[in-house]
Amino acid sequence: MGLKEKSKDLKTRMKTALKGGGEKAIEKQKAIGKLTARERIIALLDPKSFHEYDLFVEHAAKDFDMNKKYLPGDGVLTGTGMLSGHPVCIYAQDFTVAGGSLGWMHAKKITKIMDHALKLKVPLIGINDSGGARIQEGVNSLAGYGEIFFRNTLASGVIPQISVILGPCAGGAVYSPALTDFVFVVEKITKMFITGPEVIKTVLGEEISMEELGGARVHCETTGNAHFYAESEEECFGQIKQLASFIPWNNKKKAKPFPKKSPKTRHFKVDGIMPSDPKLPYDVRDLIRALGDDSEFFEIQELFAKNIVIGFSRMNGETVGIVANQPLVMAGVLDVDSSDKAARFVRYCDSFNIPLVTLVDLPGYLPGVDQEHAGVIRHGAKLLYAYSEATVPKITLITRKAYGGGYIAMCSHHLRADFVFAWPTAEIAVMGPEGAANIIFRKEIASAADPDQERKQKVKDYKTKFANPYVAAAYGYIDAVIEPNETRKMLIHALEISEEKDISMPKKKHGIPPF
Repeated sequence: MGLKEKSKDLKTRMKTALKGGGEKAIEKQKAIGKLTARERIIALLDPKSFHEYDLFVEHAAKDFDMNKKYLPGDGVLTGTGMLSGHPVCIYAQDFTVAGGSLGWMHAKKITKIMDHALKLKVPLIGINDSGGARIQEGVNSLAGYGEIFFRNTLASGVIPQISVILGPCAGGAVYSPALTDFVFVVEKITKMFITGPEVIKTVLGEEISMEELGGARVHCETTGNAHFYAESEEECFGQIKQLASFIPWNNKKKAKPFPKKSPKTRHFKVDGIMPSDPKLPYDVRDLIRALGDDSEFFEIQELFAKNIVIGFSRMNGETVGIVANQPLVMAGVLDVDSSDKAARFVRYCDSFNIPLVTLVDLPGYLPGVDQEHAGVIRHGAKLLYAYSEATVPKITLITRKAYGGGYIAMCSHHLRADFVFAWPTAEIAVMGPEGAANIIFRKEIASAADPDQERKQKVKDYKTKFANPYVAAAYGYIDAVIEPNETRKMLIHALEISEEKDISMPKKKHGIPPF
């Protein structure tokens, strides 16, 4: 057979493999509003940039008549391409081929592209759409998952890992996305759980739908397993591209700088955000947009633990990670979920050389039996650990309340913030004036002719003496008390002079966070 015939044979083989599970399976996929695996990759990556590898890989299973079945590409596409002009490694499970089930060679294709990503120091994007482990391959399927999990862990903190759940992701399969940095989900398409509704009904007698158990909103609002919610695959791919504009391609680089832009002060004015009444809430996202370049803020986990806000912005053209208490929700208190949310984000930013800007306004940790029994001590300590361990530039601004352990946890000087600024409205104390006065002056209030009037006077005295930024400033815990309109200038200067920050931590294998 000459070259011409062999080329023809190659094209025939490719044509067969590129059909995936065939026309009927593709039609079924599209009928429920899903793109095919190849369409997804093409839609996400830059035009004509995808290069596929291992197209002709076949499964090696023999039992249960598997030796008689041809599974094109063994149900997964792998390759490299460009995302916004930068190289990435990518894989996408093909549900039209054996339900995208994971067998040994399927896993080998994924681990091979994962090894490439780690070796080449480029981001890894995984598109999950699979019925789970291929039962016919037994323990080899489980071995495949284990090999993937191990590589997720190796790559953690070295290259960005992005998971996109565009179909079912059940059983052991869920742990790979859980080990990655960012998880994207889509309404009515994402289904993610360890045990499905049928198993739950059999074991516990409880009936629940797939959507209620592990749909997109559940994982964005309730479990916190997902970071970004979209109503369509196209919207999801747009979110991934936006995320990619803020993050570096590996832990040896910094995020790509953008042209410097001033905030859109017509809509977001720093001095118009804070209510005159310190008990009234405000949306901290308005403050973030008033400080960031072009008032741009890319929020992460927007629907989960809303009492804290995390995400990316830019200052002077450079990416910064924002952690901010949200006074609109539960007065911005720290609790189990918000501590987890913020701690994980702090560690991500530290791993990928992204400076941290922390905006503080909280009354402390959330009290109550439920929180205590849910482990608020352990979970709250995660944030203390993350900030203490972080070596990137850390700049903190206290706008209003900073009470008790919350003051310490939100990147205070005691956790080695590089600069801590405070507005004149800041109140830094062990607790709020009302509670403190009731404890400190309990006897005086009780014995007074008019206890209510005495209590009011003592609260006023306490506010005058302690509920302000000047006591902390007198001890050097606050570097500068600043006017609100000076904030952006002060933050940018602090970030600029911290750019070459270099500190060493004690030599050790690793620490032991309060997981």
